[in-house]
Order: sequence, then C-alpha cells, then structure tokens
Amino acid sequence: MHTIINNQWQEALDPVFESPAYQKLREFLKDEYRSQVIYPDMWHIYEAFKLTPFDQVKVVILGQDPYHEPHQAHGLSFSVQKGVAIPPSLNNIYQELSTDVGFQPVHHGNLTEWAEQGVLLLNSVLTVRQGKAHSHRGRGWEEVTDFAIQQLNKRNQRVVFILWGNAAKSKRRFIDENKHAVLTSVHPSPLSAYRGFFGSRPFSKANQLLIESGQSPINWQLSE
Repeated sequence: MHTIINNQWQEALDPVFESPAYQKLREFLKDEYRSQVIYPDMWHIYEAFKLTPFDQVKVVILGQDPYHEPHQAHGLSFSVQKGVAIPPSLNNIYQELSTDVGFQPVHHGNLTEWAEQGVLLLNSVLTVRQGKAHSHRGRGWEEVTDFAIQQLNKRNQRVVFILWGNAAKSKRRFIDENKHAVLTSVHPSPLSAYRGFFGSRPFSKANQLLIESGQSPINWQLSE
C-alpha cells in the first residue's frame, strides 16, 4: 500500500503510519485489493491529503466512507469524478449551496477545486468494497483519520470543521473549540437532509469564521 503523500501530511501522519494498528490495516488492504473490487483505486486513497497540504487546511468537511459504486470515489469526501451522475447527498449539498451563497449549478460532482483552496474533504474511512457500504469500518482507518484531526487541532490558526451526521460528529471530541470552529448538522443524505441540513448555511458561516480569523474565504462556486 502506498503512503507517500509528498507534503507535510506525511510527517504529520508518520506516527500513525508506524503504529501496529496501521500495519494491521495495511495487511488487510493488501488482501482486499488483491481479492475484491475496492474503491477508490489504490493511488487515490490519500487524495484528500495530497490535494490539501497540512499547513493550507482552512476547512474540513468530514464524510463517512467512500462511494461504493463504479467510477464514483476518487479519494475526496462527497466528490465524484466528472462524467459520473451526481449522487443524492451531493445534490442536496449543491441545493444548500445555492440558497446559502448563490451557487450556480454545475453538471458534475468533482470537488477538487475546493480541495485546492484548503478544504480537506476527508472521509472517516478511506476505502470500501464495491457495493458494500461501511465494509471497511472498524479496520483501522478511524485511528488514522482521528489522528489527522488531532494533528490539525494542534495548529494555532483557526480551522473550521464541518461535521454532518453522527459519524462525523463523533470526531468533535478531538477539537479544541477555544481555537477552532465546529459547524454541525444532520447528514445531507435524502434520509435526513430535511431534518436540519437544509437551511443550516454552513458555507457562508465557514467563510465568515475564516474572515474573522484573518484568512481568505473559500470560493464555493465550481467551474463547469
């Protein structure tokens, strides 16, 4: 398995990459990639960390595990590759973006432009078997992503954590809210979005929190 991230995340995550839990996870993943169809492909597991270097993280949007249907997952939470149908949760995110910040609809679900501006699009679990949601839960990824959040928490500059749904909210215990900001709501999935995701305005709130801490806001508008 590949853990070469080529930016400060490599150093920040080295302690967890050297842990017994991670070595066990690696062995599990080697077998899974050899014997099953796993998403994302091996080269994109760490895409969120590669596209958003440690010292450039402004906002964290935490998902659960990758999409589990063909061609969707490419290592960024909620994002799909261009040419793939926009999943329901992301459609709801786009709807909230539209009412919150006047987002103009785009015909794709690729969120790479956010990642390149400092939005860490991180899932709690970074791999999944085709067609089997949560199939890699409890295998060791949680320790890696918990550690990543703990490392971000050590930074002095404010990070805005956007936690949607119970899996994401469980990470709140790692965040010092005297330094950093936390925005929470229910998950944007069709099952829960109408119970408090719509109208929560996380995107404008995140930008306001960035501006208050002397940082430039995120341009949430994606190009076509």
